[in-house]
Amino acid sequence: MQKSVIYDNRFFQGFLTLFCKIFIWFTGWKIIGPEPACPKYVALVGPHTSNWDFPIFMSVVGVYKMHVSFLGKSSLFKGPMGRMFYYLGGIPVERKSAARGDVVQQVVKIFDEKEQLILGIAPEGTRSKVDGWKTGFYRIALDAGVPVALAFIDARKKEVGFGPLFYPTGDMDADVKEMQAFYNSKQGIVPQNQ
Repeated sequence: MQKSVIYDNRFFQGFLTLFCKIFIWFTGWKIIGPEPACPKYVALVGPHTSNWDFPIFMSVVGVYKMHVSFLGKSSLFKGPMGRMFYYLGGIPVERKSAARGDVVQQVVKIFDEKEQLILGIAPEGTRSKVDGWKTGFYRIALDAGVPVALAFIDARKKEVGFGPLFYPTGDMDADVKEMQAFYNSKQGIVPQNQ
């Protein structure tokens, strides 16, 4: 895995920070809550209802100078464009055949190997309306022994940022309901997709 990522580039980091501060100011959004003060966690990003979620959440990343990673299928990391996905903070996972069921363990191993890792995941898995959350994020956090940072967007108040850290107990149903309760008061940019 490539060690250098885009966030390590001083020019990019300075540009991203400045651009994101201007974007937040210009669009009227407010960043709420401090960045979680722990080196490793899963950032649960929701509600995810629009393509606009990405630039708004990236503004938080830029203002706080965070190094956020994301999961991508391993085929994206091959060929001439493959290095770009590593450079953007991507983590390849094998999603085919027998290895597919082991994606959680692949990511847990990466958490074990790194001193710092922020993994951004949208629990809906899509910006379209869904009946429930995918729970891979929970199994990753539980097995890796890391907390879940409740990152949110609230279009009603034009607020984006972080709520509390949540530490999985092992009772997935109860824990997911408690995390969902936090997001119940938040409105996505496209409420009908929520």
